Amino acid sequence: MKNVFKLNRAGFAFFCAALSLVSIGSNASAAEKIVIGFSQATMNSTWRVAMLEGNKKYAAEHFPDVELMVTDGQNQAGKQVSDVRSLMTQGIKVLIISPVQAEPLTSIVNQVMQANIPVITLDREVNTKVTCRIGAQNRPIGVDAGEFIIEKLNGTGNVIEIEGTVGASATTDRHEGFRDALREAPRIRVVADQFCDYLREPAMKFVEDTLKRFGPGQVQAIYAHDDAMALGAMQVVEAAGRLKEIAIVGIDGENNAFQAIKDGKLAATFTYPFCAPEGIQYAYNLAIGEQVPD
Repeated sequence: MKNVFKLNRAGFAFFCAALSLVSIGSNASAAEKIVIGFSQATMNSTWRVAMLEGNKKYAAEHFPDVELMVTDGQNQAGKQVSDVRSLMTQGIKVLIISPVQAEPLTSIVNQVMQANIPVITLDREVNTKVTCRIGAQNRPIGVDAGEFIIEKLNGTGNVIEIEGTVGASATTDRHEGFRDALREAPRIRVVADQFCDYLREPAMKFVEDTLKRFGPGQVQAIYAHDDAMALGAMQVVEAAGRLKEIAIVGIDGENNAFQAIKDGKLAATFTYPFCAPEGIQYAYNLAIGEQVPD
Protein backbone atom coordinates (compact mmCIF):
# COMPACT_ATOMS: atom_id res chain seq x y z
CA MET A 1 0.00 0.00 0.00
CA LYS A 2 1.32 3.42 -0.89
CA ASN A 3 1.62 6.07 1.78
CA VAL A 4 -1.26 8.48 1.38
CA PHE A 5 -3.01 11.41 2.94
CA LYS A 6 -6.69 10.81 3.45
CA LEU A 7 -9.65 13.14 3.04
CA ASN A 8 -12.03 11.70 5.58
CA ARG A 9 -15.47 10.69 4.40
CA ALA A 10 -17.05 12.68 7.22
CA GLY A 11 -16.24 15.83 5.29
CA PHE A 12 -16.91 19.25 6.74
CA ALA A 13 -20.31 19.72 8.27
CA PHE A 14 -22.19 22.50 10.01
CA PHE A 15 -24.31 21.45 12.96
CA CYS A 16 -26.34 24.43 14.05
CA ALA A 17 -28.43 23.60 16.81
CA ALA A 18 -5.08 35.91 35.39
CA LEU A 19 -7.06 36.46 31.83
CA SER A 20 -5.26 37.88 28.83
CA LEU A 21 -7.48 39.40 26.15
CA VAL A 22 -6.24 40.07 22.64
CA SER A 23 -8.37 42.56 20.73
CA ILE A 24 -8.30 42.62 16.94
CA GLY A 25 -10.08 45.33 14.94
CA SER A 26 -9.77 48.49 12.91
CA ASN A 27 -9.36 52.03 14.20
CA ALA A 28 -13.08 52.75 14.19
CA SER A 29 -14.46 53.98 17.49
CA ALA A 30 -15.50 51.43 20.11
CA ALA A 31 -19.12 52.59 19.82
CA GLU A 32 -19.20 51.40 16.21
CA LYS A 33 -17.72 48.02 16.95
CA ILE A 34 -19.43 44.64 17.02
CA VAL A 35 -17.61 42.79 19.78
CA ILE A 36 -17.23 39.04 19.27
CA GLY A 37 -15.52 36.80 21.80
CA PHE A 38 -13.29 33.92 20.72
CA SER A 39 -12.41 31.47 23.51
CA GLN A 40 -9.73 29.09 22.23
CA ALA A 41 -8.97 25.91 24.18
CA THR A 42 -5.22 26.34 23.78
CA MET A 43 -2.72 28.04 21.53
CA ASN A 44 -0.10 25.35 22.16
CA SER A 45 -1.09 23.66 18.90
CA THR A 46 -0.28 24.61 15.33
CA TRP A 47 -3.71 23.41 14.23
CA ARG A 48 -5.47 25.65 16.74
CA VAL A 49 -3.26 28.59 15.84
CA ALA A 50 -4.29 28.07 12.21
CA MET A 51 -7.95 27.96 13.27
CA LEU A 52 -7.67 31.27 15.08
CA GLU A 53 -5.52 32.99 12.46
CA GLY A 54 -7.87 31.95 9.66
CA ASN A 55 -10.84 33.52 11.44
CA LYS A 56 -8.86 36.64 12.43
CA LYS A 57 -7.63 37.19 8.88
CA TYR A 58 -11.12 36.89 7.43
CA ALA A 59 -12.53 39.28 10.04
CA ALA A 60 -9.83 41.87 9.30
CA GLU A 61 -10.46 41.65 5.56
CA HIS A 62 -14.26 41.49 5.51
CA PHE A 63 -15.63 42.85 8.80
CA PRO A 64 -13.91 46.15 9.70
CA ASP A 65 -16.70 46.84 12.21
CA VAL A 66 -15.79 43.75 14.26
CA GLU A 67 -13.63 43.75 17.37
CA LEU A 68 -12.52 40.18 18.02
CA MET A 69 -11.57 39.51 21.64
CA VAL A 70 -9.43 36.36 21.91
CA THR A 71 -8.58 34.29 24.99
CA ASP A 72 -6.28 31.30 25.43
CA GLY A 73 -7.56 28.60 27.79
CA GLN A 74 -4.06 27.08 28.02
CA ASN A 75 -5.65 23.62 27.83
CA GLN A 76 -7.17 24.12 31.30
CA ALA A 77 -10.95 23.90 31.64
CA GLY A 78 -10.98 26.13 34.74
CA LYS A 79 -8.99 28.82 32.95
CA GLN A 80 -11.35 28.70 29.98
CA VAL A 81 -14.40 29.03 32.24
CA SER A 82 -12.85 32.18 33.72
CA ASP A 83 -12.06 33.43 30.22
CA VAL A 84 -15.68 33.09 29.14
CA ARG A 85 -16.93 34.84 32.28
CA SER A 86 -14.62 37.75 31.55
CA LEU A 87 -15.70 37.91 27.91
CA MET A 88 -19.31 38.18 29.04
CA THR A 89 -18.42 41.36 30.93
CA GLN A 90 -16.83 42.84 27.79
CA GLY A 91 -20.16 43.28 26.00
CA ILE A 92 -19.71 40.53 23.43
CA LYS A 93 -22.54 40.03 20.95
CA VAL A 94 -21.56 36.45 20.09
CA LEU A 95 -19.27 33.86 21.69
CA ILE A 96 -17.15 31.55 19.56
CA ILE A 97 -15.68 28.76 21.65
CA SER A 98 -13.59 25.66 21.05
CA PRO A 99 -13.83 24.01 24.48
CA VAL A 100 -11.04 22.20 26.27
CA GLN A 101 -13.50 19.60 27.55
CA ALA A 102 -17.23 19.12 27.19
CA GLU A 103 -18.56 18.73 30.73
CA PRO A 104 -16.55 21.43 32.59
CA LEU A 105 -17.52 24.05 29.98
CA THR A 106 -21.19 23.08 29.76
CA SER A 107 -22.44 25.20 32.67
CA ILE A 108 -20.74 28.44 31.61
CA VAL A 109 -21.84 28.00 27.99
CA ASN A 110 -25.38 27.49 29.22
CA GLN A 111 -25.07 30.74 31.19
CA VAL A 112 -24.00 32.55 28.04
CA MET A 113 -26.99 31.17 26.16
CA GLN A 114 -29.30 32.14 29.04
CA ALA A 115 -27.93 35.69 28.75
CA ASN A 116 -29.21 35.72 25.15
CA ILE A 117 -25.70 35.73 23.72
CA PRO A 118 -25.47 33.35 20.74
CA VAL A 119 -22.81 30.65 21.05
CA ILE A 120 -20.91 28.92 18.25
CA THR A 121 -18.78 25.89 19.09
CA LEU A 122 -15.87 25.03 16.81
CA ASP A 123 -14.51 21.49 16.47
CA ARG A 124 -15.41 20.27 19.99
CA GLU A 125 -18.80 20.27 21.67
CA VAL A 126 -20.39 20.90 25.06
CA ASN A 127 -23.30 19.06 26.67
CA THR A 128 -25.89 21.77 26.23
CA LYS A 129 -27.76 23.42 23.40
CA VAL A 130 -25.83 26.08 21.50
CA THR A 131 -26.78 28.29 18.59
CA CYS A 132 -24.48 26.65 16.08
CA ARG A 133 -21.88 23.87 15.99
CA ILE A 134 -19.22 23.87 13.28
CA GLY A 135 -16.91 20.97 12.61
CA ALA A 136 -16.47 17.60 11.02
CA GLN A 137 -17.73 14.32 12.43
CA ASN A 138 -14.94 12.80 14.48
CA ARG A 139 -16.28 9.28 14.94
CA PRO A 140 -16.16 8.47 11.18
CA ILE A 141 -12.58 9.76 11.12
CA GLY A 142 -11.71 7.25 13.83
CA VAL A 143 -13.44 4.51 11.85
CA ASP A 144 -11.51 5.47 8.71
CA ALA A 145 -8.22 5.43 10.62
CA GLY A 146 -9.03 2.00 12.01
CA GLU A 147 -9.93 0.61 8.61
CA PHE A 148 -6.75 2.05 7.12
CA ILE A 149 -4.63 0.37 9.80
CA ILE A 150 -6.46 -2.93 9.36
CA GLU A 151 -5.65 -2.85 5.64
CA LYS A 152 -2.09 -1.67 6.22
CA LEU A 153 -1.42 -4.53 8.67
CA ASN A 154 -3.36 -7.14 6.70
CA GLY A 155 -5.57 -7.66 9.74
CA THR A 156 -2.85 -8.69 12.19
CA GLY A 157 -0.63 -6.74 14.57
CA ASN A 158 -0.15 -4.63 17.69
CA VAL A 159 -1.11 -0.95 17.83
CA ILE A 160 -0.34 1.99 20.12
CA GLU A 161 -3.11 4.59 20.45
CA ILE A 162 -2.16 8.14 21.43
CA GLU A 163 -5.33 9.89 22.61
CA GLY A 164 -6.03 13.61 22.84
CA THR A 165 -7.49 15.39 25.87
CA VAL A 166 -9.59 13.37 28.29
CA GLY A 167 -13.21 14.51 28.23
CA ALA A 168 -12.95 16.34 24.90
CA SER A 169 -15.67 15.31 22.47
CA ALA A 170 -13.18 14.93 19.62
CA THR A 171 -11.06 12.57 21.72
CA THR A 172 -14.03 10.42 22.68
CA ASP A 173 -15.31 10.17 19.12
CA ARG A 174 -11.91 9.51 17.51
CA HIS A 175 -11.24 6.79 20.07
CA GLU A 176 -14.64 5.12 19.87
CA GLY A 177 -14.73 5.19 16.07
CA PHE A 178 -11.28 3.61 15.93
CA ARG A 179 -12.19 0.86 18.38
CA ASP A 180 -15.44 0.21 16.48
CA ALA A 181 -13.42 -0.43 13.33
CA LEU A 182 -10.98 -2.73 15.12
CA ARG A 183 -13.81 -5.00 16.24
CA GLU A 184 -13.82 -6.27 12.67
CA ALA A 185 -10.17 -7.32 13.04
CA PRO A 186 -9.82 -9.48 16.17
CA ARG A 187 -6.16 -10.19 15.42
CA ILE A 188 -5.26 -6.52 15.81
CA ARG A 189 -4.67 -5.57 19.42
CA VAL A 190 -4.15 -2.17 21.09
CA VAL A 191 -1.26 -2.88 23.45
CA ALA A 192 -0.90 0.62 24.94
CA ASP A 193 -2.86 3.86 25.00
CA GLN A 194 -2.56 7.17 26.85
CA PHE A 195 -4.02 10.68 26.86
CA CYS A 196 -1.39 13.14 25.64
CA ASP A 197 -3.50 16.32 25.25
CA TYR A 198 -2.89 16.64 21.50
CA LEU A 199 0.68 17.74 22.29
CA ARG A 200 3.90 16.54 20.71
CA GLU A 201 6.13 16.29 23.80
CA PRO A 202 3.87 14.09 25.98
CA ALA A 203 3.28 11.84 22.96
CA MET A 204 7.02 11.48 22.42
CA LYS A 205 7.57 10.47 26.05
CA PHE A 206 4.71 7.96 25.92
CA VAL A 207 5.96 6.35 22.71
CA GLU A 208 9.54 6.28 23.95
CA ASP A 209 8.49 4.48 27.13
CA THR A 210 6.20 2.11 25.25
CA LEU A 211 8.83 1.09 22.70
CA LYS A 212 11.09 0.11 25.59
CA ARG A 213 8.39 -2.33 26.68
CA PHE A 214 7.74 -3.65 23.19
CA GLY A 215 10.89 -4.40 21.26
CA PRO A 216 11.49 -4.69 17.51
CA GLY A 217 8.73 -6.57 15.75
CA GLN A 218 6.27 -6.18 18.63
CA VAL A 219 4.50 -2.99 17.44
CA GLN A 220 3.19 -2.59 13.91
CA ALA A 221 1.24 0.69 14.02
CA ILE A 222 0.63 3.89 15.97
CA TYR A 223 -2.67 5.78 15.79
CA ALA A 224 -2.50 9.38 17.05
CA HIS A 225 -5.52 11.63 17.48
CA ASP A 226 -3.72 14.54 15.80
CA ASP A 227 -0.72 15.22 13.60
CA ALA A 228 1.30 16.92 16.34
CA MET A 229 1.33 13.68 18.34
CA ALA A 230 1.83 11.57 15.22
CA LEU A 231 4.86 13.62 14.21
CA GLY A 232 6.26 13.35 17.73
CA ALA A 233 5.78 9.59 17.60
CA MET A 234 7.48 9.54 14.20
CA GLN A 235 10.51 11.31 15.63
CA VAL A 236 10.85 8.73 18.41
CA VAL A 237 10.29 5.78 16.09
CA GLU A 238 12.85 7.12 13.63
CA ALA A 239 15.41 7.60 16.40
CA ALA A 240 14.83 3.99 17.42
CA GLY A 241 15.45 2.84 13.85
CA ARG A 242 11.97 1.32 13.59
CA LEU A 243 10.25 3.43 10.91
CA LYS A 244 10.12 0.55 8.44
CA GLU A 245 8.24 -1.71 10.85
CA ILE A 246 5.75 0.78 12.38
CA ALA A 247 3.03 2.54 10.37
CA ILE A 248 2.08 5.89 11.94
CA VAL A 249 -1.31 7.49 11.33
CA GLY A 250 -2.41 11.00 12.36
CA ILE A 251 -5.33 13.39 11.98
CA ASP A 252 -5.58 17.03 10.84
CA GLY A 253 -3.78 17.21 7.52
CA GLU A 254 -1.01 19.58 8.58
CA ASN A 255 1.64 20.54 6.01
CA ASN A 256 4.37 18.85 8.05
CA ALA A 257 2.36 15.63 8.01
CA PHE A 258 1.99 15.78 4.22
CA GLN A 259 5.74 16.23 3.91
CA ALA A 260 6.37 13.30 6.23
CA ILE A 261 4.12 11.15 4.05
CA LYS A 262 6.06 12.20 0.95
CA ASP A 263 9.27 11.33 2.80
CA GLY A 264 7.93 7.87 3.60
CA LYS A 265 7.94 8.43 7.36
CA LEU A 266 4.21 8.79 8.05
CA ALA A 267 1.65 6.32 6.68
CA ALA A 268 -1.38 8.63 6.56
CA THR A 269 -3.11 11.70 7.91
CA PHE A 270 -6.84 12.28 7.85
CA THR A 271 -7.74 15.87 7.04
CA TYR A 272 -9.80 17.89 9.50
CA PRO A 273 -11.03 21.43 8.69
CA PHE A 274 -9.77 24.46 10.59
CA CYS A 275 -13.35 25.79 11.04
CA ALA A 276 -12.18 29.01 9.42
CA PRO A 277 -13.46 31.35 8.17
CA GLU A 278 -16.84 29.77 8.88
CA GLY A 279 -16.62 30.56 12.60
CA ILE A 280 -16.37 34.32 12.15
CA GLN A 281 -18.76 34.33 9.19
CA TYR A 282 -21.54 32.73 11.21
CA ALA A 283 -20.73 34.83 14.27
CA TYR A 284 -21.04 38.02 12.23
CA ASN A 285 -24.34 36.89 10.75
CA LEU A 286 -25.71 36.26 14.23
CA ALA A 287 -24.37 39.57 15.56
CA ILE A 288 -26.25 41.56 12.92
CA GLY A 289 -29.45 39.62 13.52
CA GLU A 290 -29.34 37.21 10.61
CA GLN A 291 -30.30 33.56 10.86
CA VAL A 292 -27.86 30.71 10.48
CA PRO A 293 -28.82 27.17 9.42
CA ASP A 294 -30.08 24.92 12.19
